[in-house]
Amino acid sequence: MMMMNSTQVSYFALVAYFDTGLFKYLYFLLIMSLYVFIVSANVLLIVVICSNRSLHEPMYLFLCSLFVNELYGSTGLFPFLLVQILSDIHTVAAPLCFLQIFCVYTYVCVEFLNLAVMSYDRYLAICCPLQYNTRMTLNKVAVLVAVTWLFPVVAIAVLISLSVPLQLCGNVINKVYCGNYSIVKLACSDTSVNNIYGLIYTVVSIIIPLLLILYTYIKILMVCFSGCKQTRQKAVSTCTPHLASLLNFSFGGCFQILQSRFDMSGVPNMMRIFLSLYFLSCQPLFTPLLYGLNMSRIRSACRRVLCGDG
Repeated sequence: MMMMNSTQVSYFALVAYFDTGLFKYLYFLLIMSLYVFIVSANVLLIVVICSNRSLHEPMYLFLCSLFVNELYGSTGLFPFLLVQILSDIHTVAAPLCFLQIFCVYTYVCVEFLNLAVMSYDRYLAICCPLQYNTRMTLNKVAVLVAVTWLFPVVAIAVLISLSVPLQLCGNVINKVYCGNYSIVKLACSDTSVNNIYGLIYTVVSIIIPLLLILYTYIKILMVCFSGCKQTRQKAVSTCTPHLASLLNFSFGGCFQILQSRFDMSGVPNMMRIFLSLYFLSCQPLFTPLLYGLNMSRIRSACRRVLCGDG
């Protein structure tokens, strides 16, 4: 590890990459194809929802916010990966590293908050159907979407502002992209404020949304078990994609936390890279597929856009 003062850290070295020889061109094409598909699918669904007034309902507006976030998160990661794959020297300038941290961390926070808001929307629709239109107005939708995006921006800006001034004793990050905790671990100076704020941020942006989702689904299950067959079918059709998306994202997020906090040297390098990228790459891919394929109104609107059907 290179020893240096904080004023000398102009770049970080990403040492999780390894030489793949000519296979790097294959990896480049695979990741490029994945990125093009993610962008195309999410842009299509955003256009479909925005251009169809019949889809200007709370559930679809929250979905539109989710698709925008998938587009944002994948763009914060994939172009960077593509450059690094073709590069022989895996370094990143410090300002670009912190910019990537901002993009990735805001993406994760927005994702959890968006999923929590969507679960609250489904709770009102299934458990309080007669009050739904009065309790979930378009103004309330706008406020929820605004909070979902503004809170992560402010919270991550504070997180990064605490990390930038740290005096670092090295510049080596054992990952394929920049992470805030990886930089904090390099610090020679006191990081107690960073750790306390990181804990508060985790509780507010991840734990609380997960508890809200758990509470709403307990209520939904209680209504399903006591309700009629039609109510159960409605709950299953609207909640299954949401639960699948939540479980997929949570699995990747949990491994990322474990990898950052504990020694994972026993896991093969290729597997560590795949799992560390899983929730940042597979979620933007699965989300449009889950909702686009499972929701008939979105499928019909997509067919009209793509095929020009009346």
